[in-house]
Amino acid sequence: MIHDSVDAAKKAKGKSPEQLQQEQMINGTLSKIKNKLFVMSGKGGVGKSSIASNLAVGLADKGFKVGLMDVDLHGPSIAQIMGLSELLDVNEERKLIPAQKGPNLKVITMQCLMREADQAVIWRGPAKAGMIQQFVTQVAWGDLDFLIIDAPPGTGDEPLTVVQTIKDAKAIVVTTPQEVALADVRKSISFCETVKLEVAGLIENMGPFKCPGCDTRIALFKSGGGQTTATKMGIPFLGTLPFDPEVVEASDAGTPIFTKNKSNEFSKALDEIIAKLAKRL
Repeated sequence: MIHDSVDAAKKAKGKSPEQLQQEQMINGTLSKIKNKLFVMSGKGGVGKSSIASNLAVGLADKGFKVGLMDVDLHGPSIAQIMGLSELLDVNEERKLIPAQKGPNLKVITMQCLMREADQAVIWRGPAKAGMIQQFVTQVAWGDLDFLIIDAPPGTGDEPLTVVQTIKDAKAIVVTTPQEVALADVRKSISFCETVKLEVAGLIENMGPFKCPGCDTRIALFKSGGGQTTATKMGIPFLGTLPFDPEVVEASDAGTPIFTKNKSNEFSKALDEIIAKLAKRL
């Protein structure tokens, strides 16, 4: 007990009262959230936000209490995918009330704080870090089984802030079978190793799909690259999601595919991934 107090004092040395209060608020919020899953990718265009949204919807559909946090501050897309357009309100404690999508899912995104939908966010690193920390401390999340965090691609300010703020988060890395995506995803895994971020697994998106006319399996890219990469890098492979135009159409319409159609190939494959994650975590 004495040693713990000494260690805490050493860590606190040099920090301002404001920093200590911020850390206390962060820890207080995160203590009510059992699992934090950080959905990341090495490059854009691999379907990361669609997977994060449908993952959150799928977990909520199974009865888990879920939060979906969009920390892509410059190009937030969760609002569009989830069909959110209203500005958020605050409660009596002056905390933001996240958008409610069904009984089990709460959503926060920068887009719901902006009056103009096409307004650009022109911020440097410190401002972005501060906003991400506020998404933890100044949002009324309550008790959650899962917090799904959707970040912009790459290994810059936003991913680094998430790792530094939510220290027990686990990464879900998204890629496509395309070699240029796999090269970038290896950098993402290297990032996780460097910052000591545990990888819950890798998901390969836009995999082979069934031709609607003849039932032949069609691969847009050479298949199997995601599983091979996961094996080589020593991380779990969670599964492959087939390419499906209906996923794009559903996202554009503001209704995640898992909500709209649970019987299509993408939803079934995602359901298997959700079952793996729920069992593992």
